[in-house]
Amino acid sequence: MSVLYVVPTPIGNLEDITLRALRVLKEADFILAEDTRTTGQLLKHYEISNQLVSHHIHNEHKSIERLIDQIKASKSAAIVSDAGTPSISDPGFLLVRACIENDINVVCLPGASAIIPAIVGCGFPCDSFIFEGFLPHKKGRQTKWKAIAEEPRSVVLYESPHRLVKALKEMVEYLAPDRQICVAREISKMFETFHRGTAAELLAYFEETPPKGEIVVVISAKGKENKDD
Repeated sequence: MSVLYVVPTPIGNLEDITLRALRVLKEADFILAEDTRTTGQLLKHYEISNQLVSHHIHNEHKSIERLIDQIKASKSAAIVSDAGTPSISDPGFLLVRACIENDINVVCLPGASAIIPAIVGCGFPCDSFIFEGFLPHKKGRQTKWKAIAEEPRSVVLYESPHRLVKALKEMVEYLAPDRQICVAREISKMFETFHRGTAAELLAYFEETPPKGEIVVVISAKGKENKDD
């Protein structure tokens, strides 16, 4: 039976990749990449030579049927995103679902993801949390903030540096004043930073210091500000 390997790649430090992932990338018949240039740099770093096939958000709907036929004709294929685990706010879900529907074995490797370092490093209770990915830009955004305001678990969000200040302003508006926030920036990279405080405190900081790089926001659970139970 043919197999699709879902392979996490480093989110920053190139050493954040498993030996198993390197073996799969080397042995797979071909690799589906969100950006072949980015993945090409990773393969070059580890002296891996393999065929790269473009698979990204702009072509994934149109190319699924062709890719299924290509995977069926091969022993194995691997899918990677630019960084982290495919399908987590990146392309991959549609192909995984199609493989399952076509009796192609899907093997998901464990590995790099910004979610876990952010929730563990924020210092908030992390025995239970919810991941919301990127919030809607317009429609449904207000509804989402109202739900987060009442959420009894820690909340993990992805955010663009260009929209972080806007998001913090909305947190000031919708969340309790003492709700604790952590902005994790550039996880696993040279300039990794964790900024902790209330929404108002972090808003004041980032208005003076425009953020750069990849950002994960963690919001403490309702009623658990600075508590561990």
